[in-house]
Amino acid sequence: MSSGAAKVDADTVVTFHYSLRDRESADELIESSTGKEPVVYMHGHANIVPGLEEQMSGKQAGDKFTATVPPEQAYGLRDPNAVQRVPIKHLVNAGKLVAGQTVAVNTHQGARQALVVKVGHFNVDLDLNHPLAGKTLVFDIEIVGVRAATPEELEHGHAHGPDGHGHDHDHDHDHDHDHDHDHEHGEHGHRHD
Repeated sequence: MSSGAAKVDADTVVTFHYSLRDRESADELIESSTGKEPVVYMHGHANIVPGLEEQMSGKQAGDKFTATVPPEQAYGLRDPNAVQRVPIKHLVNAGKLVAGQTVAVNTHQGARQALVVKVGHFNVDLDLNHPLAGKTLVFDIEIVGVRAATPEELEHGHAHGPDGHGHDHDHDHDHDHDHDHDHEHGEHGHRHD
């Protein structure tokens, strides 16, 4: 870093640690990066939930803060119509199913996580709402680093490199698909891994 510490702004790549809690049950830790790899994302490209991205803006390495994000700026409100009866054969990993477990189900948008509500002989009732839909989220954030994005990252719309989150595979064959769109998943991924 140069002496003028970079601030989080559009097209910067931000590395941060977080702990995520549900405000309604404030003691319940939903997930945390403590003791694991920090999250890396490119700011301004909808790679993390909008309310957190907004509160990241203007921060710099070393900053610690708490961001409270309402559902409208996180994973949306719960949709009562998102509970659907699905043939068990559509589940990706249909082993022994019990109500309350999370499973992956194939949809037109690819595999999605769903909560098992009820299990029948051939069908299962699934809640396709995001597990955090309807929740006000409280993030405790520690920013580890901020840097300018590389031209390649700008082209792809997400962070790369050894500190890029889960996209190392893009490097093996970037020259094969610089101009196609296989990597649009980067726009939506990494909200929380």
